[in-house]
Amino acid sequence: MKIDILAVGKIKEASYRDAVAEYAKRLSAYAKLNIIEVKDEKTREGASDRENDLVKASEAARLSEHISESAYLIPLCIEGGEMSSEEFSELIASLELKGVSHIQFVIGGSLGLDDDIKKKGAMKLSFSRMTFPHQLMRVILLEQIYRAYRIKNREPYHK
Repeated sequence: MKIDILAVGKIKEASYRDAVAEYAKRLSAYAKLNIIEVKDEKTREGASDRENDLVKASEAARLSEHISESAYLIPLCIEGGEMSSEEFSELIASLELKGVSHIQFVIGGSLGLDDDIKKKGAMKLSFSRMTFPHQLMRVILLEQIYRAYRIKNREPYHK
């Protein structure tokens, strides 16, 4: 399976970069992982809704350059469906059984994802109704993908 993480912005905190590197290394036994970062837009404090929409649209245009029409696209957004780790593992397994060989997850910037990206998704996924820093979300997503493969293969890790 080829898995892409399309994300807005670079990870600035060393601890997050270390965690991403660790899970990328662990995942290499199960899937070909590719992390694609696109430039984030600066957002001024107190920006209008229109200004924020323009920021999201600009970031979406950059993300769209990397979206593959043949991939199963999963934008991460708060209004997406939630699932347990076991259900997430079953999703990945069922996609593999259906012949899907490429999954792309999309993580927006600090303002979230533009609606155009959300509409392109085969499904929308939420890890919680809570808001997480978009940099931390990358770590959480990678950990859950790794956990999904461990569950799928009945390997120790999942507790």
